[in-house]
Parts: sequence; structure tokens; C-alpha cells
Amino acid sequence: MKLNIIEHPKKKRGDTMSQPNIPNITPTISITPGQTIPLLLASVALEELALAHIINAEAEKIQFVLGTLSTDIKLSPSVVSLSNLLDLDKSVQRTLRDVIKKEMLLEFKFENILDLIDVTPKLNG
Repeated sequence: MKLNIIEHPKKKRGDTMSQPNIPNITPTISITPGQTIPLLLASVALEELALAHIINAEAEKIQFVLGTLSTDIKLSPSVVSLSNLLDLDKSVQRTLRDVIKKEMLLEFKFENILDLIDVTPKLNG
């Protein structure tokens, strides 16, 4: 029997699997040059937060299959085979590889923002 890797197991009330906590943001269309850099930095920070939640979800997926995640749902040993674990490993590796790629792009974005800080005239106030 092949185990389908569960991306998001159905939650029941009382499960301890964490959920993302994304701040409520209302973007302003009209911005001043002085507001540009802080907004760009905030966008990098929010993307980093999202990637952290993806990494955490992958860790919880592994914990769920291994039975170490506190939840009411347990998989029997007959369902979790070596083949299933290898499939899970491959899935997690793919996801983490994509997260690393996004991290590299965010590093470039952050470096561009730092360059922008260096060339932007300092505004009073």
C-alpha cells in the first residue's frame, strides 16, 4: 500500500499544528521617497516570514509521519514503510530546494535595497 504524503492533514479542534500569523497590512498607494525603503524592507521581512512558515510546515509533516507531532491522528507502522519515508524525504527536499532558491532571490533584493539606501539622499523628518 502506497502512502500519499499529506501536505496539510485535516485538523481537529485541539491539534497543536501551528498556523501562520501574518500581520494585517493595508498598503498605501501614494508613497513618498522616504517611505520607499522601509516598505521594501518590510516586503523582504514578510517574504522571510512566509518562508519560515513553509520550513516549519515541512518539519511538522515529517513529525506527523514519524508520530512525534502532538495530534489525535496517528499512522500505524504498517502504513509508514521505508518507501513512504523515502517519498516524504524527496518531497521535503524539493520544497526546501525551492525555499533556498527564494532565499537567494531575497538576498539579491535585500542587497539592491542596501544599494538604494546608499544612493538615496537623506531626507529630513
